[in-house]
Amino acid sequence: VNVGCVPKKVMWNTAVHAEFIHDHADYGFETPGVKFNWRTIKEKRDAYVRRLNDIYENNVKRARIDIIRGYGKFTADPQPTIEVDGKKYTAPHILIATGGRPTVPSDSEIPGASLGMTSDGFFELEELPRRSVIVGAGYIAVEIAGILSTLGSKSSLLIRHDKVV
Repeated sequence: VNVGCVPKKVMWNTAVHAEFIHDHADYGFETPGVKFNWRTIKEKRDAYVRRLNDIYENNVKRARIDIIRGYGKFTADPQPTIEVDGKKYTAPHILIATGGRPTVPSDSEIPGASLGMTSDGFFELEELPRRSVIVGAGYIAVEIAGILSTLGSKSSLLIRHDKVV
């Protein structure tokens, strides 16, 4: 929700609008001087995600579910128990929502790797890059390449191919 689905859909819809504007003349609409402002959509997208986070958290609290943030581990106690930052919690049902984090190779593994960013970094960009290179062929890479390209970044998609087809 925070750095994937929802913000990506906002950016995808932004690119769809750019495509519509591009095609307006074919349908008789005159739209001279239309300009795109990356910072505006970034601010509105980020505010939307924050608002959704507040709604989700309030719904969880209304359902009388405790949210405990921190680093936790299961204990050897006889009942289901976790310890988070030195405090133990016991309950019949425990959900640990770990989230995910991308693995970034070191520069010794791939020279120049530190010059890149993960897909999370895409949502941190303060301005539309003039040029972009996306490494990978998964759906996230293809979607981000399409969004950046449609919004005006000269984009390239690098795909590893182990065998000749």
